[in-house]
Amino acid sequence: MTEHIDRGACKARARELLDAAQVSPRKMVALWLGLKALLSLLESIGGGINPFYMFLVVLTAMLSIVLDAGFVLYCMAVRRGERAEYLTLFDGFAFAGEVILLTLVKAVLIGLWSMLFLIPGIVAFYRYRFALYNLLENPDLGVTGAIAMSKRQTQGFKWQIFTLDMSYLGWALLAALPDLLYRQNVQIQVYGIVGAADYWNLQDVMKYVSPDVFGVPWMAWQALIIVWELAVSIYYRANYQCVELDYFDTAKRCSGEGETPQESGPYGEA
Repeated sequence: MTEHIDRGACKARARELLDAAQVSPRKMVALWLGLKALLSLLESIGGGINPFYMFLVVLTAMLSIVLDAGFVLYCMAVRRGERAEYLTLFDGFAFAGEVILLTLVKAVLIGLWSMLFLIPGIVAFYRYRFALYNLLENPDLGVTGAIAMSKRQTQGFKWQIFTLDMSYLGWALLAALPDLLYRQNVQIQVYGIVGAADYWNLQDVMKYVSPDVFGVPWMAWQALIIVWELAVSIYYRANYQCVELDYFDTAKRCSGEGETPQESGPYGEA
């Protein structure tokens, strides 16, 4: 059974809950994205492509995944009317292994569906959308159990979740604007060089790409990207997450899946 979700009402409820939150959602978003920005900067100490750099890339990616889970836990607490301290951001480390494994399994499944065609990949992306929420609410489900439950919960709701994402697309593009401009500038330079001498490999090409973008030094531009994304995100990310959790609760109620913790083995459903 499915039902139409009133997106406007969900957004209004989310605003009321966040306004009443004992720990500022904007400060929590700033802490969350600030820590992720520091992780991104950490990668730069590895220099070029080498084993140490690859290790840093993998490490920072895993830490970022766990911090994302911590932010979801904060929003879940806000929706329950509970006090969530700033340290809630690190609660995902209690079951970091399963959170990271779930992210990897989802990426593989979505990637495999995407190999068939773009549309199956998009459908798979929304099919597994609630898997993390299931795992955070009931870690005993395991990765496979959380994914299987998400498949049942999202039946009939994929299009509504898609339209929810589209309603926040303007915010997402605004937050990413400096990064998009930077990447576009570098891409234009690279294409120009490759067009002139297409026998060069990428490493050679990058030696001739100017680190300045629109006259702004590279380091200043990187700082602008971080500060801009943070400044824009504090106005919508917590609301977006809480609204999506409202959709999740509706899907649980309509599907009858996940309303109460379910018995499962260490690897999910039998």
